[in-house]
Amino acid sequence: MRVLLLANQPEHTTRLKMFQATLEELGYDTLVPKFNTRNWIQISRLSKQFIKKEKPDVVHLFNVPDIIYHDLSSLKGSYFKKMIYDYRSPWGVELEMSLGTPGRIMAEYFEKKLATSADLITTVNEPLGEKVKTYIKDGTREVYEIPNYPKNSFLAGEAMAEDGAITFLGRVCEQEGIGKFLNLAKKYPREKFRIVGDGPFSRLYLAKKLPNVEFMGWQPHEKVAGIVKKAKICMIPRKENTLTPYSTDKSIWKLNEYLNLGKLVIASGITKEEERKNLLIVKSSELENVVLEYLDKKPEKLNSGDYRFWESNTSKIKETYEQIQ
Repeated sequence: MRVLLLANQPEHTTRLKMFQATLEELGYDTLVPKFNTRNWIQISRLSKQFIKKEKPDVVHLFNVPDIIYHDLSSLKGSYFKKMIYDYRSPWGVELEMSLGTPGRIMAEYFEKKLATSADLITTVNEPLGEKVKTYIKDGTREVYEIPNYPKNSFLAGEAMAEDGAITFLGRVCEQEGIGKFLNLAKKYPREKFRIVGDGPFSRLYLAKKLPNVEFMGWQPHEKVAGIVKKAKICMIPRKENTLTPYSTDKSIWKLNEYLNLGKLVIASGITKEEERKNLLIVKSSELENVVLEYLDKKPEKLNSGDYRFWESNTSKIKETYEQIQ
């Protein structure tokens, strides 16, 4: 069976690439186009051309922004047989934060259109699974939960000695909590803070350089594990907002990377789905006090059952694709 994996930027979409590797291990022939443009109209046109040329059996569509592929189902039957909709982020909720209610109404119109056009749905966690089910109230489509866990190979590499840094990993922006993180650095000038990542406004946030903050910029993923291994505490300092219920321990890649490396994680602005060793989720207003409380504490040692790996999704992905055939 030939499977086409589609996203806004397919070759750069981590979840898509993880699915691709697993599907190929299971014996499926995968297709991942490269569009060389970020223009939504061009991506939509090029994707249709690709489908008409390759005629895959299944199109697996990874959402956000859904407007790009809103009319893809018009090709189903003629140029491909089945469609899977991977609901990995609530685009409507995101747009409401910047454009208000009209943005949410527009985005959720396209989310619903794709959900009802799909033959099967995959998602990252239970809250998003429940949300996408509201679009398919007849219950005719199965929803499979495939969490965002790192591969087992992420743990490989040289053992690093801890250097005591409090670490932020990810996009340098307000949504990810960079402001909160820098405020913590000002509050505790004797502690070492490290930023691993970048963003279009990183220079603005870091204009007033703090002597206790190391800015490493963007780093290749294969180097991230070694950097995280050196950390004393790993932070996800987000503010609470309407996305909080949908951002959980099953959907945030870096959270599971931190935890699989045995690090103490202090997070805010996210939701806990299951108990995880060394994970503290607190209100963003409590971050300063909690960090102070845990500065001299060590994480608990992990047992085999404490790890979460992508490979645990293999049987569920196999079941998903057997169902679609």
